[in-house]
Amino acid sequence: MSMITVLPPEDSSLNDANHAELPHVLLVVDQFPKTLGGGERIVLRLAALLPKYGYRASILTFSVHPESGGLKSPPCPIYVLPLRRTYDLTALRAALDFRHFLKQHRIQIVQTFFESSDLWAGFVTKTMSKSKLIWSRRDMGILRGRKHDIAYRLMSGAPDAVFAVSEQVRQHCIEVDRIDSARVQTIYNGLDLSDWKTTSRPSKPSGEPLVTTVGNIRRIKGHDIFIKAAASIVQRFPNVSFSIAGDVLEPDYFAELQALVRDLNLSNHFHFVGGITNIHEYLSTADIFALPSRSEGFSNAIVEAMAASLPVIATNVGGNAEAVKDGVNGFLVPLEDPAALSAAIAHLLSDPSQAKAMGLAGKALVAERFTTEAMMNRISTTYRNLLR
Repeated sequence: MSMITVLPPEDSSLNDANHAELPHVLLVVDQFPKTLGGGERIVLRLAALLPKYGYRASILTFSVHPESGGLKSPPCPIYVLPLRRTYDLTALRAALDFRHFLKQHRIQIVQTFFESSDLWAGFVTKTMSKSKLIWSRRDMGILRGRKHDIAYRLMSGAPDAVFAVSEQVRQHCIEVDRIDSARVQTIYNGLDLSDWKTTSRPSKPSGEPLVTTVGNIRRIKGHDIFIKAAASIVQRFPNVSFSIAGDVLEPDYFAELQALVRDLNLSNHFHFVGGITNIHEYLSTADIFALPSRSEGFSNAIVEAMAASLPVIATNVGGNAEAVKDGVNGFLVPLEDPAALSAAIAHLLSDPSQAKAMGLAGKALVAERFTTEAMMNRISTTYRNLLR
């Protein structure tokens, strides 16, 4: 009996006869947690988009939280292959089941996300099937240990292509993981700007600006830097308010942040709004967007803020500088520098006309470089080239 089970969506156009003969792409992701991250969201979005570009999609994961947002109206079947370790007898049986699955479902392309998917599913794909393998690299290896670094180098020749989410991530793949540069291409996450055209800014009292950031509560997101920057800003702009949108993934860190807000007497200026379901509506209430992350591959939140015509202030890490043009659509600030972040925010609060101009410049840049069409054209072109 196979270890692989399926979570069929109630209504999926991908299961009908119209898509049965399309080239079949399997998207493999390590897990679907209760709170989805950027990686899981892009997997679901890609699965929904692929049929429009001539491909059938399925998703396979090693773990699913029963309350995961990924289970709500999924765009395609989600297959679950329980896998806790990648090196025991259970993993060997799982490998045989995975091989049979690839053959049975006529999978022509396996596209993986995150470490276990890249390494374990990638190894099985290349050694036990004829499917093409694509790695999707979204970060600079912040969650990797030494064993992962060694494994990535040993398998550097395995992927037929690598999609890097930013040029900085691409260089990391080439220089650190030693993947042939000809196989690695930068494909930015794209937005459908038509989704953002109907959002209007709600009326609110003038002189009461809102500075916000979006990101699940994790230390890597640098929310403590944001709070420290806010402390000096309220002395000059007593009517300004600050907010953080995101689910709590690290409770101990969240407790630190709450204590920091109290200690800096910011309770009347600072709000934790939790997870949000409508990013368009939420960002329409803000005036400035800040991203104080300690590490990023390429931030979806930055592009969303730009689409909402907000000026963006971000730390100069990862691919942030590929979206934020310093002095054009926002400012780049050094890592771990509350004073620099504070100064940049204060500059925009002092000059609302420049802030508005930067927001419009950011939206124009999204239309030029970070659209769904641009993303999918590059992905589908690579698919076609691999299948020839």
